[in-house]
Amino acid sequence: MTLLAEDPSPQVRLALAEVLSLSHTAPPQVVAALATDQPEVAAPVLVRSPLLTDIDLIDWVATGEVRIQVLIASRPWVSMALAAAIAEVGEAPACLALLRNGGAQIAALSFRRMIERHGAHSGVRAALAADRRLPSDCRHLLLVHVGEALSSARFVQALMGSERAEKLTREACVKASLTLIETTEPREHAALVEHLRLRGDLTSAFLARSVAHGKIDFFGAVLVALTGTSEARVRSTLSRGRDGAVTGLLAKAGLKQITHAPILAALKIWRQVANGKRAAGPQEASWHMLKALEGNPRAFEDPAGTALASLLRRIHLEAMRQNARQQALALAAA
Repeated sequence: MTLLAEDPSPQVRLALAEVLSLSHTAPPQVVAALATDQPEVAAPVLVRSPLLTDIDLIDWVATGEVRIQVLIASRPWVSMALAAAIAEVGEAPACLALLRNGGAQIAALSFRRMIERHGAHSGVRAALAADRRLPSDCRHLLLVHVGEALSSARFVQALMGSERAEKLTREACVKASLTLIETTEPREHAALVEHLRLRGDLTSAFLARSVAHGKIDFFGAVLVALTGTSEARVRSTLSRGRDGAVTGLLAKAGLKQITHAPILAALKIWRQVANGKRAAGPQEASWHMLKALEGNPRAFEDPAGTALASLLRRIHLEAMRQNARQQALALAAA
């Protein structure tokens, strides 16, 4: 077999590779020689051989060409260590093959590295977005990359200008983030909060928007992270605490005082909804938040108050349009 592995004919070496690719008892030196042959010959061994160790495979990922990386990423089972190596040094096609491989064990850090390295690659972005294993913080990072790719597209910039394109995509990312919160398991809220905090995205405006849309569990996770207060106490305060206790918690979290009254107003709406005492949604919550802000005579002395009022008006109008659209569709379907 050693002589066959050195045969000048690639057809002979390929036939040997096919025969030995699934063998547990093949001579390891022969398998190693075939694995370093030209890609067409090495393919069966690289994809299937149980004799190749992670150390060997990681080394070939680091030094091999793209075709070799793709073959290794396509193995029926890819360990977390091997997946990490592919995510760290693999080219985009190799990462794409890894993401499409249901037998690959991929750590959260590896998902993040693929987004950081290949977030501009449309195929990788699509595969990441479709992967149910993708953690919530990585999914948000992917949203940011999609927004950046969209705002930098020549067609979009030619259509509306770079400044307006950036503003619109930023707004779209914020709205997508709220949708992401809806699909995120409560146990993952802490990781998502930490990700947003490190990025500087946990702004008062974003939190006001999340409260207006009823993301109270997520808002509670934010307060736990920012105040160090226990989850049980934060949950109790938000669900039935007095106004003073809630505002004290908001102040401890560092939220601007201008946001306290609007958030309190929204919390009261969502408490009533949770208790079955009223039917309401973002349209009603944002309206009461705006009225609570306007009830403060000094609110608009601060530019932040004006900006918050503008945001709440936009949220209210967006909710009205969404409700009207849903009613029209319901009538059309009746």
